[in-house]
Amino acid sequence: MNQSRPKVRLSRALGIPLTPKCVKYFEKRPFPPGVHGRRRRNPSDYAVRLMEKQRLRHQYNVSEGQLRRAFDEAHRRQGATGENLVALLEMRLDATVLRSGLARTIYQARQAVTHRHITVNGRRVDKPSYRLRPGDVVGVHEASREKTPWQVAAAGAHQLERTAPYLSTDLPNLTTRVLRLPVRAEVPIICDTQLVVEFYSR
Repeated sequence: MNQSRPKVRLSRALGIPLTPKCVKYFEKRPFPPGVHGRRRRNPSDYAVRLMEKQRLRHQYNVSEGQLRRAFDEAHRRQGATGENLVALLEMRLDATVLRSGLARTIYQARQAVTHRHITVNGRRVDKPSYRLRPGDVVGVHEASREKTPWQVAAAGAHQLERTAPYLSTDLPNLTTRVLRLPVRAEVPIICDTQLVVEFYSR
């Protein structure tokens, strides 16, 4: 059954669709999976904060350890920890591939990087967690550009309704440049980052 697909079940558990394909299944059954999914529950403060942390983690497809390390770095930096955390996660290579419209989902973006289709400043990089900096140019390797998925991306099939203003993207040429760090309001994730900060600060 379609509802048994892992990402669909995870989307229902988190209360947000994680991929475009999950949307129709999530809208049909917008409650957690399982026989008790429809029951109304009054979650504890801990459960509410844990849910927000899990939502953030899965929207970026990162491990618990990766998210914790990003939080620790965000906490050390000046400014609001939640804002810093989102900015750090957005500067991951796979997140930038997604936001630029080179990939449809964070899972597809991660696969593109690990399969060595992506370059940074002209050099292949195969680490999805690679940290980008303002001025870096991300692109699709010349050897991969004629393949169907990249031709689809070049035609704008994955372009977001609101282009990330912190990126300068040239989809026909399959490249994007990081202009600056993003601010939280520019990032299309569903998450109360203050609750994530409270979860890790407890």
